[in-house]
Amino acid sequence: MDQVLARVPAAPNENVLVGFEASDDAGVYKLSDTCALVQTVDFFTPIVDDPRTFGAIAAANALSDIYAMAGRPISALSILAYPREGDLDTLEAILRGGMDKMTEAGCAVIGGHSVADDEIKFGYAVTGVVNPHRIATNAGAREGDVVMFSKALGTGVIGTALKRGIASPEHVQAAIDSMLTLNREAGEMMELHNVHACTDVTGFGLIGHVREMALASGYTFEIEVERVRFLPGALDYAREGAVPGGLKNNRDFASCQVDKRRELAPEVEALLYDPQTSGGLLITVCERDASALELNYDGFYRVGRVLPARDFPIVLV
Repeated sequence: MDQVLARVPAAPNENVLVGFEASDDAGVYKLSDTCALVQTVDFFTPIVDDPRTFGAIAAANALSDIYAMAGRPISALSILAYPREGDLDTLEAILRGGMDKMTEAGCAVIGGHSVADDEIKFGYAVTGVVNPHRIATNAGAREGDVVMFSKALGTGVIGTALKRGIASPEHVQAAIDSMLTLNREAGEMMELHNVHACTDVTGFGLIGHVREMALASGYTFEIEVERVRFLPGALDYAREGAVPGGLKNNRDFASCQVDKRRELAPEVEALLYDPQTSGGLLITVCERDASALELNYDGFYRVGRVLPARDFPIVLV
């Protein structure tokens, strides 16, 4: 998609504050000096067995892009692909799960679109609002910033272990709890501190999203691997080979831009590329704000720092 979009010129518009050129989480369109729209869309196939839980996770995942831009979600349109002869109770559960999570976020579902498809897909197009002067993009990191993250990694590996029938119920539940957790509180904490850059860690994995932020900002990001947190069981399942195809694709694409300063256990390195669903927010802030965040909110934790640009956009230490 990056190769194709590079050949598609963006139509000039002075009100477009953030477009698709820098691979940001959402687009931003200025309405006035004090208000701009934040718009995103995301949908996917079921990743858990329970339909209501799937709907809620799909909603949380779509909302995350709004929070990653420092926005507040206000409305959403559902996107649904469902078998023509599919069970209507299952469909109702999916929609109820999505509505539950949108209601929790204070985001109104005002419509949507559905098509008949043999493969179930569900998600939302979400609109939010943000102050044009307070937008958090992936390009604002500054030299010397602290890099912080708000969740643990491992949803992709645990989901693969679930499909193979080797995941324990408590590990699956921990992953579900993480995916169901809105990034709303983390976004609210961002408003209280001077966040320079932000993205949410989703399908490209931690390394893939760090890469985007480093390239957009023009710096090198040093990640202290021992600080990165993993969901319970994730390391064990990665060690047993429960690796999703997306993880392999992420590693094939981004590993050439990573400078490893020491040997890593294979399962640890794998999880750095693990595609996340409804993952955490990755931010950069100055040391003072990082210390304040640690003092006032236990959701964000340090994972690295921003260095002057070097030969590689990512350094693992």
